[in-house]
Amino acid sequence: MTDRTSHHQPGSESTLHPIDLIRKKRDGHALTEREIRFLVTGAADSSIPPDQLSAWLMAAYLRGLSLDETRALTLAMRDSGEKFSPKRLGKVAVDKHSTGGVGDKTSFLVAPIAAACGLTVPMISGRALGHTGGTLDKLESIPGYRTALTMAEFESVLATCGASIVSQTPSLVPADRTLYALRDRTGTVESPGLICASILSKKLAAGLNALVLDVKTGSGAFLRKREDAAWLAALMVATAEAAGTRTIALLTDMGQPLGRAAGNWIEIAECIELLRGNRPPESEDLRELSLHLAGWMLHLGGKDSYSRSGYQLAEAALTDGSALAAFYKMVDAHGGDVSVFDDPAAFHKPGATHLLAAGGAGFIAEMDTTAIGWAVQRLGAGRERAGEPVDPHAGILFHARRGARVDRGQPLATLYATNLAHLDEPIALLQQAIRIAEIAPDPVPLISETFLREKAEAYLADAAKVGRNRD
Repeated sequence: MTDRTSHHQPGSESTLHPIDLIRKKRDGHALTEREIRFLVTGAADSSIPPDQLSAWLMAAYLRGLSLDETRALTLAMRDSGEKFSPKRLGKVAVDKHSTGGVGDKTSFLVAPIAAACGLTVPMISGRALGHTGGTLDKLESIPGYRTALTMAEFESVLATCGASIVSQTPSLVPADRTLYALRDRTGTVESPGLICASILSKKLAAGLNALVLDVKTGSGAFLRKREDAAWLAALMVATAEAAGTRTIALLTDMGQPLGRAAGNWIEIAECIELLRGNRPPESEDLRELSLHLAGWMLHLGGKDSYSRSGYQLAEAALTDGSALAAFYKMVDAHGGDVSVFDDPAAFHKPGATHLLAAGGAGFIAEMDTTAIGWAVQRLGAGRERAGEPVDPHAGILFHARRGARVDRGQPLATLYATNLAHLDEPIALLQQAIRIAEIAPDPVPLISETFLREKAEAYLADAAKVGRNRD
């Protein structure tokens, strides 16, 4: 039988067949750069069917990817379509990316902060994946906001506003568009090599000068164990630096939702409150992390000085209103209706609401953030299958955070659902996810480690000496 998806590359010694590469990875062998580029090309032009790509993803997930395979996959995906060059804009291009979490909305703060300080932020983002929310879904809760721009429109918005948050165009990293959707449907999301390639291929295709990575660890992260998250952080920094982009990674806590809102519109509304200079205590971790991330963006972009750190510059832009103005300008340039920000609470119209109260007195000792993420998804804020619509008004607003002292009957969270039928399962999930104990938990640092190039390369080298590969 002839394999219809085989391909003979000019000058190559043999014809490549997807089934052979699936078997090779399944049996624990590393693929060559040529073999990986063949698979990526097949994903980009649909010449390799989804069932074979899914089989290879599962083999890669179970067997792991070597450092060379990860780097080859990242660059092949980067080169699978059109690339964007911000050089004509005449500014340093810097971006931030998070590995995913619940309530993670820092993009809506760091992008306008960096733009207000004179950087260009070409941010290519994704949709909800697994138990985590999607940046694009949150932005599309703003009426009229267009996430799908042409390359010319993308450049025009950047030239006007300094920041633009968009989806992948059909021509930009098309291989990732295919593989990203398959990973979500085949249980192969939590692979460091696949995560690294997916994230960096999009970022490197945007022509960045520098990149700040927010690598999550804890109960709500794709990689819960700290050592696995540290491996991913080192892997991504070393891979991006090898491709010529200055990169730093922060290892940050996802042992509870970030900020007080998890959903779509309610996350946008929380960010607007911070951009307006307000500081609700339940949002303090979100504000602090955003300032650290934006501070590093400004540092790598050459905007800080001996007298003023990147953090200080970021905080100034947040408090003086310039970041808020930059956010409004970006939303307007994308076709969004900025009038909804006049009264965010009035715009919020959920189909059903439920107030969850504490079943006993004590301290909030633990929050299973992955379970909370699934509760948010099943309220209507996420999707079961790719392409499904999401409810912009569904989500959870938290009234108490990890470590807080609560009394029996005290409000813990308000659940917003598409309709009453969507409430029962999320209520049960949330009741199990929030554990109340007599003793307060030990504090967990928001940022536990920072990886620059030298540290990342040393970390990977040490791991290689003892034969340890976290992928």
